[in-house]
Amino acid sequence: MKFNSKNRIALFGTSADPPTVGHKKILEELSNIYSFIVTYASDNPKKKHKENIFFRNLLLKTLIKDINNPKIIFNQKLSSPWAIESIKECKNIYALNKIDFVIGSDLITEIFSWRNFDKIINEVKLLIIKREGYPIESNTLKMLEDNKVIFEISSLSIPNISSSMVRLNNNYSDLPKSLIDIVRKNNLYESFS
Repeated sequence: MKFNSKNRIALFGTSADPPTVGHKKILEELSNIYSFIVTYASDNPKKKHKENIFFRNLLLKTLIKDINNPKIIFNQKLSSPWAIESIKECKNIYALNKIDFVIGSDLITEIFSWRNFDKIINEVKLLIIKREGYPIESNTLKMLEDNKVIFEISSLSIPNISSSMVRLNNNYSDLPKSLIDIVRKNNLYESFS
């Protein structure tokens, strides 16, 4: 799929361990702002994932299919533990120059230690989504500005739900309904009731 230069594109990589109603809300809200959202499941080298990439990929792909919005594109070919590789592959596949890279406020301080941070900030604008419990501190904003990071803080209202909260809750309440059968049939997140 080719995009023209007027399209505003968001790239949203997530560990999706598992995808939650929060992920669903983020994708739906982004589709109201952007021409297209490209998403994929990835391994975060700074996290220990509960399930393997095969199942996280399957869950995210199923969620995207369930949302059924042509503006939300699932492309697992973009998956890499390294954001810079996903960004470059996205630009290459879709012939894009401009991408907004979506991250949660919980990752802001972490990005300074990401591999090729200096290249990442030259390739994209960061769209920072506020997460409850992870305020955006003034010193962090100063670090972004000092590093000449182009960023925007999203005004999206996202529920306070994370994959780790879903795993800890031991139930399906914050899991999108379309994913429950896959989780049950494959005995994922064993502690779910």
